[in-house]
Formats: sequence, C-alpha cells, structure tokens
Amino acid sequence: MSAVVYEERDVKRSRYAVSAVFAVHGAVAGSFATRVPWIQDHASVSAGQLGLALAFPAIGASVAMPLAGSVSHRFGARTALRGLMALWTLALVLPSLAPNLLTLCLALFVYGATAGMADVAMNALGVEVENRLDKSIMSGLHGMWSAGALIGSAAGTLAAHLGSDARLHHALAAVTLTLVGLAACQGVLDLRATEDEEPPPRFALPPRSALLIGAIGFCAVFAEGASLDWSAVYLRDVLGTSAGLAAASTTGFTLTMALARFAGDAVVDRFGPVRTVRVSGVLATLGGVLVVVADNAAVAMTGFALLGLGIAVVVPLCFAAAGRSGPNPAQAIAGVATITYTSGLIAPSAIGTVADATSLVTSFVLVTVLAFGLAAFAGVLRASGRRTGEAVTVTDAKVPGPRT
Repeated sequence: MSAVVYEERDVKRSRYAVSAVFAVHGAVAGSFATRVPWIQDHASVSAGQLGLALAFPAIGASVAMPLAGSVSHRFGARTALRGLMALWTLALVLPSLAPNLLTLCLALFVYGATAGMADVAMNALGVEVENRLDKSIMSGLHGMWSAGALIGSAAGTLAAHLGSDARLHHALAAVTLTLVGLAACQGVLDLRATEDEEPPPRFALPPRSALLIGAIGFCAVFAEGASLDWSAVYLRDVLGTSAGLAAASTTGFTLTMALARFAGDAVVDRFGPVRTVRVSGVLATLGGVLVVVADNAAVAMTGFALLGLGIAVVVPLCFAAAGRSGPNPAQAIAGVATITYTSGLIAPSAIGTVADATSLVTSFVLVTVLAFGLAAFAGVLRASGRRTGEAVTVTDAKVPGPRT
C-alpha cells in the first residue's frame, strides 16, 4: 500500500468537513424530534406506548455502536463515515412510515443503531483531527451538532405549523441531508489500517479507562436529560409559573449549553480539560443548588442556565479523553458513547420515579449530587498529550484513533 501524506492544510480542511458532518447529524435528530406528535398519531399509540417506543433508539445505538470500529477498520475512515452517515440520514424516513407500535419500535431501533454508529465514527475522526491540530476542537464540534439540531428543529416546526405530512417532510429532509452529508464526508481524513493490523473485535466490553471516563459523561448527560425534560415542569408545578415562563427555562438551559460549547475550545486550550471540568462541575453544582432552594422563577431559571453552562463541554471532553486513553480508541469511544446514551435513556424516567416517591425537588437534589461528581472526579479526564505533525502518513495510523 502506498503511503498517503496529509499536510497541515489537509488536516485543517478536515476540521471543517467534520464540523459539517456533526451539523448534519444534529439536523437529523432535530428533524425527527419536532414530528414526534405526528408520528404518534399516525401509529395510533398512547403516551405510554410512545414512551416505550422512544426507548428503542438508545437500545439500537447501544447494540450497534461497538461495530463502528470494525467498519472503519475494514473500509477506511472516510468510506465508513460516508456509508454510516448515509444510513443515518436515510433512516430518518422510517419512523414516520410506521403504522403501529411494533413497526415503530423496529423503525426506531434501526434509527438509533445507525445514529450510534455514525456518532462513534464522527467523534473518532474529530478526536483524530484534534490530535493533529494540537488544540481543542471537540467542544466546537458538539456545538455544531447543537446548531444542526436547531436548524432541523426549526424546519420541522415550520413543517408542522404548515400541516405537512411528516412522511413527505422527512423524505425531503433525508434526501437533502444525505447529499450534504456525503459532500462533507469527502473532505475528512481518509485514514486506513496497515495491512498487518489486526481488526478490532466486533463486540467487546469497554476498557476500564472508558468506564471511568464514561462515569463522568453519565453524570453530565443525566443532568442534561433531567433539565431538558423536567425544567419546565419544575417551574410550573413547584413554583407555579405560567406555561410560557416555564418553557423559557428550557430555552435558557439549551441556549447556555450551545454558547458554552462554541466557547469551550478556547477555555480548554487555556486551562486544560481537568481544570475546565472541575470548574464546570462547580458551576453545575451551584446551578443545581439554586434550583433546589429556589422560591421564585428567576432563581430557578438562573439555576437551570448554570446547569447548562456547567455540563456543556463535559461530553465532548469525555470523547476526546477516550480517544487518547489506550490502544483501541474506537472501542473506548464506543464504550463512553454507550454509557452516555444509557444515561440519557434512564434520566427522565428516574427523575419521574424519584418525584413520585418523594418530590420533584428531591429529584433535583440527585441531579445536584451528580453534578458535584463532575468536579470531584474530573481527574479521570487526564490523558496523554496529543500527537501531531505537519505531514501524516496514513499507513502509520490507527483507525480511527490517534496515530501511534
């Protein structure tokens, strides 16, 4: 195999390409989320049945994510990402076609499986580009995901407002996002395994390093899921605010998360991931305390905004640390992704269960404790330094992790 050399300009171009891939991935998620009510009506499922069906994306992702490393090893990083992203964007059409609960669960399983594999592949490439640029970019990449989700949800909101059939809306969105995604994938680094490199196992338990890093991600995603799904309910039920003001708390939480992610890379480059997450954990803990003790809407909304600010950069830094944590970066990233997906799956229901047994205020005491865990255990994100070079030989590279 001939050696392919990447100059610094190629790595910089790949950064923009991967950023676009993240935005496309987010746009698919945003497009789906806004049409869930239409999908529920079309499939004729109750609220409880819909809750069951919405667990299947996380189940599908958890099952399929360990396969991403094998796909990248066999086909190369660029081809693998191109194929996995196309499967994910096209899977957007499946849920709206489901006529009943069974087919909806199957559609959402496939939807989640393709999402998870594409997620691992694009994060692994993001870590690789970050290593070669020798500066933090993962927070900004996840900010691009948030921006893409915002664009997708805005388009979905417009389609819903116009009374558009979700099957038509998602078909048009899938075609558009597939074309954009394929174009973006063309610019990423085409990393390939050496001929004598053994393929990673198709299924394997996450390494111990991924479990420790994943525990930090678990805390952050639990706080994110709890705040997104319950902040408006908290203001309405605990503090007796209007529906409009309650919804504004969720908007404030989401906004601070997005802004912090775009600003996060500069902070990480200045202070390092460990100190950044420690300070972030303190901010998130302070936010949780304000929510718990709030006796008016302003204090609670400030608390939720601080929670969003505090947890925003944690998951991107977890992926970056996993990608540098051992000899099998793709396996480590898949392990961290599986743990965080699981946290996002159980957080909303766990908050509801605790609230039913005690109170919603007590539920957010649990969120506050987990937020403090970010500050207490940030040291697990300490990883080896990045390895870079102006010219990179693909035949010397692991796929899709850092070059060794």
